[in-house]
Amino acid sequence: MLLDVWTLPLLLAGAAFAAGVLNAVAGGGSFLTLPALVFAGVPPIMANATSALAVSPGYLGSTLGFRDELRRVPPRRLQREMAIAALGGVAGACLLLVTPAKVFSVIVPWLLLFATALFAAGPSLARRAQRSTLDLDRWREPGLLLVAIYGGYFNGGLGILLMALYAVTGESHIHTANALKNLNSLVLSWLSVAAFVLAGAIAWREGLLMMVAATVGGFLGARWARRLPAQAVRWGVIVTGLVMSLVFFTRNS
Repeated sequence: MLLDVWTLPLLLAGAAFAAGVLNAVAGGGSFLTLPALVFAGVPPIMANATSALAVSPGYLGSTLGFRDELRRVPPRRLQREMAIAALGGVAGACLLLVTPAKVFSVIVPWLLLFATALFAAGPSLARRAQRSTLDLDRWREPGLLLVAIYGGYFNGGLGILLMALYAVTGESHIHTANALKNLNSLVLSWLSVAAFVLAGAIAWREGLLMMVAATVGGFLGARWARRLPAQAVRWGVIVTGLVMSLVFFTRNS
């Protein structure tokens, strides 16, 4: 019993700390927080909601880091995109809340696998999008709504989808795209978490512990980012995602 009392908090805090580091360096923290919560006995839908809570503070720091870029974006565009992100985040959260638990348990490994594949293909997708000559600017807002719904439902791979969307729809400045990605991730994440809170879908004891640990990990990860070999970190995230996908497929079989 004593082992359980100490082991579970250490597991959750360690996973959240590592997730914070990963999100600061390369992304992919959800590959750790969601499985850790499920292994700790939290039901899958509540685990997904609590995982979103755990990593949400990191978006604020990332957004504040791009204040100068955001000031150069027309205010009306910011307002429209934030409103779309908010709508999509709440819609995705509501979709998650009405998904039957058994259905979500079947979907989880596929979502993890999709997010892993997206993470692995991220650099290639960005390069291809930047070389694209298609005029897709008119699809920016509908595309943002779809991505925000996905982000409210399942956070994994959200940043990569947003960066690809901005590249394809004509955002030529990488730092502006990154600033918009962080701002809209912040908005949709916090609104979806608010919906989860109102629905009583948060495991507070686990969530608050992981939120603190993820914030500390994100702070230290930002300092370590220049020292860690980016390619090694990327491969670590990909391997982690594949292993977690396999584990969840095995649990469902």
